[in-house]
Amino acid sequence: MNNNSIKTNTKSRQTDRNKIIIIGVAISLLLIATPFLFYIYKFAPPESKEWDTIFGTLKSNGFGNMQTYVHALFTKITFVMLTGIWFLTSNNWWKYAILVPFTMFLFQLSGVINYQLQFIDEYDFWYSLPFIAPIIGFVIYLSYLISKRNDESIDLKSDATKEIHKMFSDSL
Repeated sequence: MNNNSIKTNTKSRQTDRNKIIIIGVAISLLLIATPFLFYIYKFAPPESKEWDTIFGTLKSNGFGNMQTYVHALFTKITFVMLTGIWFLTSNNWWKYAILVPFTMFLFQLSGVINYQLQFIDEYDFWYSLPFIAPIIGFVIYLSYLISKRNDESIDLKSDATKEIHKMFSDSL
């Protein structure tokens, strides 16, 4: 019975490792593809208001032509994707500050998709402010807590350094 639990535990670890590798490869491919996403607009018809693709028909949604619309759309999608990946893969205490530009890019993307808005990037800050303000407050509070504890950690680090020098200076 012990051997079975060891085998399942090993299988579980291998499966977890495979999932991590697959996720890492997928994220790497997305990051490698991002420079090319900026140039997808060159494939759109320059003088047309519609574009028939394998995914369906795209309309220029109030933009002058399809190239302008696809350029604006994929620029915003790329920034949303990059900041989303950055937020999800970050292990820093300040990772929630990444939500500020992420929120801005989401509102700008909705402005590109919603063709009835006259000025796409102009009013997005004011619409996203109710989402951004609590995030900024939370990050400032975290910064305050960390700086408060930082004084104690500096003392602890200096004590540890003194102890290490004392250990290595003694002759054995």
